[in-house]
Amino acid sequence: MATMSVDVDIEEAPSSFKSEVWLHFGFPKTKNDRGEVQTDKTKTVCKHCKKTFTYTNSTTNMMQHVNRHHSKKLKAQPSVSKKLLTGQTTLTGRFAVPLTATGARAAEITRSIGVFMAKDLRPFSVVENEGFRLLVNTLEPRYTIPSRPYFSKTLIPMLYRETKSKVVDTLRKADSVSITTDSWTSRATQIYITVTAHVITNEWDMVSFVLQTRPLFETHTGANIAEVLKSAVNEWGLQRANRGISVVMDNARNMDVAVREAGLDPHVRCFAHTLNLASQAGLNVPRVSRLLGRIRRIVAFFHRSSTATAALAAKQILLELPAHKLIIDVATCWNSSLDMIERYLELQAAVTATFLSNDVRRNVRDIDTLDGSDFRDAEDIVTLLKPLKTATTVLCDEKNPTMSLIVPFKHMIEQNMAPNEEDSLTVSNTKRAILNNLSDRYRLEHNHLLECTALDPRFRALPHLEKTQLEDVFHRLKEKAVLLQNQNEGEEGASGHPPAAEEPPDQTGSAGAEQTPPPPKKTALEDLLGRTFDEPVAAAQPISQIDAEMNKYRTETSISLNSCPL
Repeated sequence: MATMSVDVDIEEAPSSFKSEVWLHFGFPKTKNDRGEVQTDKTKTVCKHCKKTFTYTNSTTNMMQHVNRHHSKKLKAQPSVSKKLLTGQTTLTGRFAVPLTATGARAAEITRSIGVFMAKDLRPFSVVENEGFRLLVNTLEPRYTIPSRPYFSKTLIPMLYRETKSKVVDTLRKADSVSITTDSWTSRATQIYITVTAHVITNEWDMVSFVLQTRPLFETHTGANIAEVLKSAVNEWGLQRANRGISVVMDNARNMDVAVREAGLDPHVRCFAHTLNLASQAGLNVPRVSRLLGRIRRIVAFFHRSSTATAALAAKQILLELPAHKLIIDVATCWNSSLDMIERYLELQAAVTATFLSNDVRRNVRDIDTLDGSDFRDAEDIVTLLKPLKTATTVLCDEKNPTMSLIVPFKHMIEQNMAPNEEDSLTVSNTKRAILNNLSDRYRLEHNHLLECTALDPRFRALPHLEKTQLEDVFHRLKEKAVLLQNQNEGEEGASGHPPAAEEPPDQTGSAGAEQTPPPPKKTALEDLLGRTFDEPVAAAQPISQIDAEMNKYRTETSISLNSCPL
């Protein structure tokens, strides 16, 4: 409701009213019967035309009035700027102030960049890259990235010292340490040796640390490699009294010499490398080698001919085959040869049809396609080597592969490679080559590996052993347990602390042995060994605490193959 007041006094709106409409409106002032001036807060008056409006805490009607009748005055009014308190900073001004290099926020960002470099193996020059600087500036405009030399000479060495201190402390607390090591050659043809340590913590978690990667400027003889290993043992404090350092490395002769000269024991050769050597021996059988060479030439032809590749893709669509590419093998990776054969067999119909194409056929030189006997041999080779590829996959996928896998895998391979009357000549020769290469390996470490397997709750049944052999394994374990107990008691006596009172063994059987299920592992292990390690063994009569614990362990139900042995 609006009325027109020709002559009325107007009181300005309080400063707490922030709307710009109050630049054009106020409250009317009137006099009562006693002549006192009063302000009517139930109405508002336009300062320009004196029109009165009923006020109900809403400025909508007033703003509409100004827009409709006094729009020129609304456009002409100066912009309203809020007054700042003394010392108060605007948001724009606040974010314009750069962070000090010694401040907590800047130090945190700088450290995070250093961790990023270390964890993701990024070069120091990344801080000079335009895209990286844009990213950091977008996330924190006030931050200034330090120079490249600061990271290379100050921050990264500091992070290394901090991390090394934590690793050394963890290694120091572990009762035993094992290491794995290997040499490799960079693209710049520089030889390096990497040493990795593995320990089990007091919480029964297996942790691994890549301790060092050192260049080897001398010839990579066993003596020179031994010096690197001894230096790593001393630098990281790996030596233990009355305990050896188990080491795993490949089958190279210089590595064997290095382990002996460094005084590391026991020495176990990498089973994945052993498996690679045995498989390579099978693939080097003359008939298999010639077959691989013919397939390799066919695949190489498609890899270097764009016309043939396009024709092959068209034939795959026409024959409704998967849109897969042909695979070419790598000399140092035997399973790539198996992958090459498998993929060729999968696409062989499309390959044959492609070679019949006029555009492709005229460019084919020195390539022999496979006949029926070749395909049969290729299929037999794939079937024969499939378990070895699965074993390799398990070893590569395992987060913490253990020595307890060697005996079960070796036994499984020997069973699969056993002669069969139905084998073709090619399969028979391949089996013989693999067995001959594998049979003499791990002969010296056999007893040690059996003990490791027996201590793994997945494989403790050892069903492939005779009863007397099985008892011999657990008898050796009992003797080692007694020796270890005596050593621990001697160390406690020497330190002045009495040994802790031993609790009576739990005779409740497997009912009290259940624990929270550990994280699952790859099911490929179950595919390989699931039918072998799945039955409990009979109990023996306990005669001492060690005997009781060992018998309790032997009578418990084996855990699943995809469970963590720890």
